[in-house]
Amino acid sequence: MAKSIAGDHAAENPALPVRLMLLTHSYWPEHSPPQRRWSSLTREFRRAGWDVDVVAPVAHYPNGRRNLPRRQAGLAFSHQRGPHGETIRRVPYLRHLGTSSLARFVDQLYSAMLSIPVGLGGKKPDAILATAPSLPTLVTGYVLSRLRKVPLVVEMRDAWPDLARDARMVQGSVKSLVERVVEFVQQRADLVVTVTEGFADTLRGRGLNNVVTVSNGLDLSAIPFLEPPANVDEVFRALYLGNHGKSQRLDILIRASAILGENFHLTLVGHGTTRPQLVKLARELNAPVTFFPSLQGPEVLEKYKEADTCVVSLRDDWKSFETTVPSKTYEVLAVGRHVTAIVRGEAERIILEAGGGDVVAANPEAVAKLWRELAADRSRLSSGASGREWVRENADYAQLAVKYMDYIASLVRPDLIEKQESRR
Repeated sequence: MAKSIAGDHAAENPALPVRLMLLTHSYWPEHSPPQRRWSSLTREFRRAGWDVDVVAPVAHYPNGRRNLPRRQAGLAFSHQRGPHGETIRRVPYLRHLGTSSLARFVDQLYSAMLSIPVGLGGKKPDAILATAPSLPTLVTGYVLSRLRKVPLVVEMRDAWPDLARDARMVQGSVKSLVERVVEFVQQRADLVVTVTEGFADTLRGRGLNNVVTVSNGLDLSAIPFLEPPANVDEVFRALYLGNHGKSQRLDILIRASAILGENFHLTLVGHGTTRPQLVKLARELNAPVTFFPSLQGPEVLEKYKEADTCVVSLRDDWKSFETTVPSKTYEVLAVGRHVTAIVRGEAERIILEAGGGDVVAANPEAVAKLWRELAADRSRLSSGASGREWVRENADYAQLAVKYMDYIASLVRPDLIEKQESRR
């Protein structure tokens, strides 16, 4: 990678900072994976002197309706000043039931279409960045980049279109319209950014040469490092924080808890399309499971403190997940909690490389066996600071943002970058 220029030299050369337009289906003040990623990156971009215009729907995640005051959620076709000085241009959304995948897609399609006229307003950006997995957003990015005649950066936070086929959203040998549209945009983007090296390699294998990786991460300075769990405790506590969807197969955790029964407890925090079925399953099996809605800030920290192990989970029968890393992986490593990792591929490599926990097969008996062993030998729960150090070196947004700015600046201002390099 080129030496850091955008971050290190923005202040001394005012011509270098870039005006970036970000297209996303979720942003501040919501609490979601794209919001957490892009609030952190935007903060660092702004510190480097960049102008960032965010085009996003009125805040309505995750319930499909506005549940915040208008001054926070924003009004359709209005402007807001974001927490880091960025401009947020709000577009309308379609109110829907948050657990319906089809309704969520229609809502994203509606907002993406209306993002086109909104994106044509304001000063001309130097580049447009569209972040998936909201697939309609990719199309909006392509259209706006052509109309405004600026480079397009496509960020693939999930392994699309591979994930669509694994989830059987796409069946048969003939490529679906979704696959064709995604590949069309990827092939015409000036830069494709993935969050894992594995998916970057997959795209390069399909002939894309303009692919780079900027992983997910976190703000390490805001994450405390916790003392290890007590050496003696009558109850073993496992914690899962995150999405309750088909991708996670959380029924495995519930069945493992039912096998273990007394002196074991599982806490599931979050929401998702499979949550009602999971609650029903736990009741039917009389499993020691407690469900909580999505939590934020101090409440999350309390759950981490109570836990003996934290679960990161992705089903093992979807090939695309070999190149997927659950974003919570970095947070669990950073707080120093033992990880029960029901993952494979790149996520498995990270857990083992960081020395953060144990990788286990995706079946209830294997998970129950591991938890029983950990309860019997609680010294294994003290994973030390190796996981946090791995995050410091590989997944701190303060560093990732500099890497991202280098890529974008090299794309939109290659002549200026070359001049900077020649003066060294």
